[in-house]
Amino acid sequence: MATTERVGRLPSRVQATGWALTSWALFASSGPVAKAVMATGWSPAAVTSVRITSAAMLLVPVVAVLRPRALRFRRADLWLLLGYGVLGVAGVQLLFFAAVARMPVAVAMVLVNLAPVLVAIWVQTARHTRLPAPVWLGIGLALTGLALVAQVWRSIDLNTFGLAAGLGSAICSAGYFLLGEHGAGRHDPAGLTAVGLTIGAIVVAVIAPPWTLPSPLLTAPVELGGLQAPSWLLLLALASAGTALPYLAGLRALRDLPSAPASVLAVVEPLVAAALAWILLGQSLGPAQIVGAVVMLVGAVLVQSTMPETALTIPNRLPHR
Repeated sequence: MATTERVGRLPSRVQATGWALTSWALFASSGPVAKAVMATGWSPAAVTSVRITSAAMLLVPVVAVLRPRALRFRRADLWLLLGYGVLGVAGVQLLFFAAVARMPVAVAMVLVNLAPVLVAIWVQTARHTRLPAPVWLGIGLALTGLALVAQVWRSIDLNTFGLAAGLGSAICSAGYFLLGEHGAGRHDPAGLTAVGLTIGAIVVAVIAPPWTLPSPLLTAPVELGGLQAPSWLLLLALASAGTALPYLAGLRALRDLPSAPASVLAVVEPLVAAALAWILLGQSLGPAQIVGAVVMLVGAVLVQSTMPETALTIPNRLPHR
């Protein structure tokens, strides 16, 4: 019986892993695009504001027309929607950019990717699920590989506020996984993503209202991968392929893949970002970074293969469509 259940659960988990990898690959693609846009004079907060607001404006009408029932939530769901929008959408991005503005990108990237450790601690303490030693080893390997890819030894200047912002982004990222896992098991990912992006857009708009941006910035030419395009076109791609779609894919993954193993897969994002930076921006990887990439993947696979069955059981799932 147990063997049959495990075999039946395998295809769903494999598909969910595919959705998670797709999500982080799409998130990673936004890095080089955003960097190219910011090179024309856009501030990180302005890019974040336009990115989230545009994604919400693109997704909400589509969901309202094609899946209107997905936008129906109860009053009891308000805390989930606010938490997901404030932490999982606005908090992660704003705090990460705040950290980047005050410390090297490599250090900020390592800090935000402490989220798998926070999720694992939550699963073991709040859910009383004892995680075996290989899971913790896998998390450690993933973080070690990330440090090698980011080459943190080259970055020794740490700003106190930047450090706090980086740790805050890790907490918000952990909230994204835990709240996303909870919400995806009870609601349509399309509706949850649409509402979460809307709430996140409102929060970010308080800091950087997108309607106050100088219009010349929208038509400024952007160089990317040897090609040139207006910034509004790249921002549109950033909002759709780099924001709305990865959030949708991430929530779809969390319907069948719990937060602990899903969070470890997030280490794929800096790996893909490094590869795209190599292709589009000419930033090649050194030997230590290649070794780090392999170590990251080994750590992620170890977590996926050794996570106990009790941590993979998520009740109250929506029926598959």
